[in-house]
Amino acid sequence: MIKALFFDLDNTLYPANASMEDEIVDRMAAYAGQLLGISPAKAMLRRRESLIQYGTTLEWLMSEHGFTAVEEFFATVHPAGEEANLPIDPALPAFLASLSLPKFIFTNAPREHAERILAKFQIEQHFSAIYDIRFNGLTGKPARSAVERVLKAAGYAASESLFVDDVPRYVQGFCACGGHGILIDHFDQYQREALPRIKTIYELARCLPAYDDASNGGKR
Repeated sequence: MIKALFFDLDNTLYPANASMEDEIVDRMAAYAGQLLGISPAKAMLRRRESLIQYGTTLEWLMSEHGFTAVEEFFATVHPAGEEANLPIDPALPAFLASLSLPKFIFTNAPREHAERILAKFQIEQHFSAIYDIRFNGLTGKPARSAVERVLKAAGYAASESLFVDDVPRYVQGFCACGGHGILIDHFDQYQREALPRIKTIYELARCLPAYDDASNGGKR
């Protein structure tokens, strides 16, 4: 039986076609390019080549390039006002309120970014805690250490927890720890992934009863 819901933030609580995510990636690419003395495009190409090894761009820079200016990186990539052009979703607060289980944010972004997004949508009150990249010692999803630390802090076993994210390997990392996962796949680009998929967060409600059925051997 599912007793707690864990949510990614970006491209999960809001659609993947929002421009804010592209703006974040552009700032990240520019910063990494300047740091390495190469073009932003080349910086992101190198980042993608190391994607399997590292959960985040920050991890990659720290591990392979001795990067230490973490707070400068956060301030540059996630400046105040970054959420200004993010479209409001007036239905989201009521939808989250309809999910009676405890809810948590589990993000590879810094806390201030998460707080801005939650405030923009006026949904702060629906989440019991935010577990950000600093909370996890700068080692984020899909690392087992990050998943286990978050579950321990929230007070739930992996087997009674469901995680929703738009990145397949992050969902897989949660499942590898014994948890349940659902992949947000807005554009049907992950049809080959052996994961439960939904197109928007609003489809989550219809999925939850299946987990109760499974824990009861199919009996309601």
